Amino acid sequence: MPQNPVAAETTEKFDYRKSVQKIEDKYILAFLRIDKYLNRPIASLIVRAVFRTGVTPNQLTYLAFALGLASAYFFSRGTVSAFLVGGILIQASSIMDNADGMLARARDQMSEFGAQLDIYLDRVNEFFLVTGVVLGEYRYQGNVTTLILGFAAMGIYFLQVTLFYLTKNFDRDFQKGETGELRSWMLFAIFLAGILNRLTVGIHVFFFLGVGVVLAQMINFFLKRKS
Repeated sequence: MPQNPVAAETTEKFDYRKSVQKIEDKYILAFLRIDKYLNRPIASLIVRAVFRTGVTPNQLTYLAFALGLASAYFFSRGTVSAFLVGGILIQASSIMDNADGMLARARDQMSEFGAQLDIYLDRVNEFFLVTGVVLGEYRYQGNVTTLILGFAAMGIYFLQVTLFYLTKNFDRDFQKGETGELRSWMLFAIFLAGILNRLTVGIHVFFFLGVGVVLAQMINFFLKRKS
């Protein structure tokens, strides 16, 4: 039986420090970095397990994507037990989303395609996740206001993402990974809302917070004209 090429070439031990993202999130205070203190330590257990196997970073990215889609499905079912499963799955997806980059850095297998694949699938995942949450909560409560507010919140979120990347392009800023902590906090909040059955509260917070962020982004952009 032919030897696995990755296992054959990888003789060094897993280095946690090497695997950790060097770019720190400038939008999150140091003591609130959920990836640093929760997700990465757990993700490191996964990376250690697959470090000398044929598992690739992109395969972990696809697994994180699949977990996210499964979470969206369970949320959309609109039952308390399904919300619980959906919450657990989305937190598992968030942890796996850390593991792919950690494995790539630990093995020196970083690539532009891998980085873009991660961003690409994250946005697709977020679309189905928020859709699942909103539809599921509507099926659970039957409140049309929550349905409208939820889809409005989703539109505002993707407007926020669009404005963020447009501003980065204007600034010629090609750095990646500086908002990872923010995304992890968003997924962790959905996890908590799911297991505690407080999705309506989460939808309202998501909407009003999104409006505030978009206004701040617009003000920040127009202030750039002076500089």
